[in-house]
Amino acid sequence: MAINKSRPKKPSKLSVYLYIPNIIGYVRVLMNVYAFAICFTNKQLFCILYFISFVCDGIDGWAARKFNQVSTFGAVLDMITDRISTACLLVILSQVYRPGLTFVSLLALDIGSHWLQMYSTFLLGKASHKDVKDSTSWLFRAYYGNRMFMAYCCVACEVLYISLYLLAEKPTEHLMDVLLSLTKEISPFSILVGLSLFGWAIKQVVNVIQMKTAADICVLHDINKKESP
Repeated sequence: MAINKSRPKKPSKLSVYLYIPNIIGYVRVLMNVYAFAICFTNKQLFCILYFISFVCDGIDGWAARKFNQVSTFGAVLDMITDRISTACLLVILSQVYRPGLTFVSLLALDIGSHWLQMYSTFLLGKASHKDVKDSTSWLFRAYYGNRMFMAYCCVACEVLYISLYLLAEKPTEHLMDVLLSLTKEISPFSILVGLSLFGWAIKQVVNVIQMKTAADICVLHDINKKESP
């Protein structure tokens, strides 16, 4: 007797939009919008909202795996929210510190490296931009292959930017003057900034490696396309 195997019901478009991790993503967007609206009038509340949004970045990933609600839309929403929120904070820092070009350059590196990485992932037909097991760079593999290491670098980066935001007392602060002032006395805050600087530096190196690796993949794709009949 044949067993009638029914296929699992295909989720509707609305149900994917209403996945729990995606709802968390929408809340993150709203928190960031409000946070940046008050960033010059209420620094403390801005930092609280910004950091809660950042923490939710880890929660939505956990929720996606826990409730089997992993989606391409959710992954893209997550990355866009991360990149835009960090970009907005870097723009603010470029206005309160001199030279502002430092933060604009960091913004360009962050956006450029991640965009190239996503596009190269598409060219290779991989499911995730974090699949870098075939990379020749041990640091690149360690960054995406170890969740704790990647989390430390990402948290360190955000903590450093928020700390600099809180330290800015006037709109023309010189970045090096502020950093050097922290070395004059040892305090829990200066130690926190020091630990953040280390993780931040690793993340910038990874961004450079990521950009170069992804650019090479794009170039090789062009070469192979020209060689094919």
